[in-house]
Amino acid sequence: MCIFVAYLKKTERIFMQEFLIKDLATYEGKQITLKGWASNKREGKGLAFIILRDGTGWCQCVVSQESVSEEVFNEAKKVTLESSLELTGLVVRDERQIGGYEIQVNNLLLIGTSPEYPIAKKEHGVDFLTDNRHLWLRSQRQWAIMKIRNRIIFAIHEFFQNDGFVQMDAPIFTGNACEGTSNLFETDFYGDPAYLSQSGQLYGEAMAFSLGKIYTFGPTFRAEKSKTRRHLSEFWMIEPEMIFHDIFDNMDLIERFLRAVVSSVLNDCKKELEIVGRDISVLENIIKPFPRLTYDEAVKIIKGEEDVNGKNAITSLEDEMKKVEARIIEINTDIAAREEKIKTPGMKKGEIGFNQAQIDKLKQELADLEEQARNIPQWLNSARNFEYGNDFGGSDETVLTRLFDVPIMVYNWPHEVKAFYLKRDPNDSRFARGVDTLAPEGYGEIVGGGERETDVNLLIDKINEHELPMQAFEWYLDLRRYGTVPHAGFGLGLERLVTWICKLPHVRESIPFPRMYGRLLP
Repeated sequence: MCIFVAYLKKTERIFMQEFLIKDLATYEGKQITLKGWASNKREGKGLAFIILRDGTGWCQCVVSQESVSEEVFNEAKKVTLESSLELTGLVVRDERQIGGYEIQVNNLLLIGTSPEYPIAKKEHGVDFLTDNRHLWLRSQRQWAIMKIRNRIIFAIHEFFQNDGFVQMDAPIFTGNACEGTSNLFETDFYGDPAYLSQSGQLYGEAMAFSLGKIYTFGPTFRAEKSKTRRHLSEFWMIEPEMIFHDIFDNMDLIERFLRAVVSSVLNDCKKELEIVGRDISVLENIIKPFPRLTYDEAVKIIKGEEDVNGKNAITSLEDEMKKVEARIIEINTDIAAREEKIKTPGMKKGEIGFNQAQIDKLKQELADLEEQARNIPQWLNSARNFEYGNDFGGSDETVLTRLFDVPIMVYNWPHEVKAFYLKRDPNDSRFARGVDTLAPEGYGEIVGGGERETDVNLLIDKINEHELPMQAFEWYLDLRRYGTVPHAGFGLGLERLVTWICKLPHVRESIPFPRMYGRLLP
């Protein structure tokens, strides 16, 4: 009998209904129990207003002293920022509240206290927030970014699986470099030197020769000592490889792929895009054809020798600089006037609060404009002094992509600046059949790829030219010795795509725990 009762209690727990904030519309007018954390709290006379989050959303929960016991109300008063709790109450529709619903609480249980939560409701510097990334992830903006990242990952798998690709896995430990040894993390592998993978592409080629169309999705590592807004030392790469594809087939696939992923985010992450403040009009342009420029054409645009739709790269930046400088003066004048106004004797509390909020908003705009004022001269200098034959740096990509409202593809690059495995253009051997896809709004490269060299002797020459250890690439050369075929592929940096889609100021916000030069913790 005791065993049977224990079994009933166990099954009761198994089938206990789980209530989530994202589903509140389903339970309107019903009593439910929610579990989560207090992301905010304020108190009024006989009332406590708790904003609860549970990982699926946020909602306001109202605890009234008249509707609960003294014990419950005292528990509610103990709730601090990020305390964990369980509460029961009635779901009431209220369009004024976050999420459109409110919980009128009749019972509350404090689970875990949170005294002096480090990330208070005030502005913090980026270094402080990154030091506390394990807590920063709880904020609504970071939650939204991670939700968008998750949708992007799902859409990537969905696209490739529906298109007949097979997901395969490349090793993380490698005995050779994919694109040179200067930016590899070296480690010990049972007494032999090994490297953390900077790309799964070479292995992807071998797997494609078995399965036709494959993609890998895994972590990659670059040891560049760079602190730019685009660089991470550990990031996730998606690398498809396709047999019997040339560079133009490759570009067609890249365009279809990016269109599908961005469209998926637009369809399923409206709320999250709104939280991060994304103007989705640029993302909606994804339906337009992607411009395709040769390297030569792109260089002429960067140097201001050719216009794009009546816009010149150099003169548009010069005009923007004038507008930025004028706006900075205007904002500083406005801030000074409002700060002086706040000091006026007898000013009402509400008016002081309004002016302070406007000052804070203006200061944020000012910070963004001052960053532009620092960047634009660098972009202009880079564009004016660009030397033909060089690879594009971040400034060059910014100058170019600011003239477009959709991703663009730059192909046929000088072979000296591209990886050894790219095929030479059969019409002009000065160029390699590589392609970089650059995101608009100055976000730069998100995809790099191209058609692969099939001639084993040309590959040997390029390996020697790059001073790479030939023995480490003998297995790769076998792919050309035994039944080579035309093939192509590309690599997408997941974090760079997240950064562009969310329009983030820095790539560090696009990954749960960034690893970059100078950052190993938390």
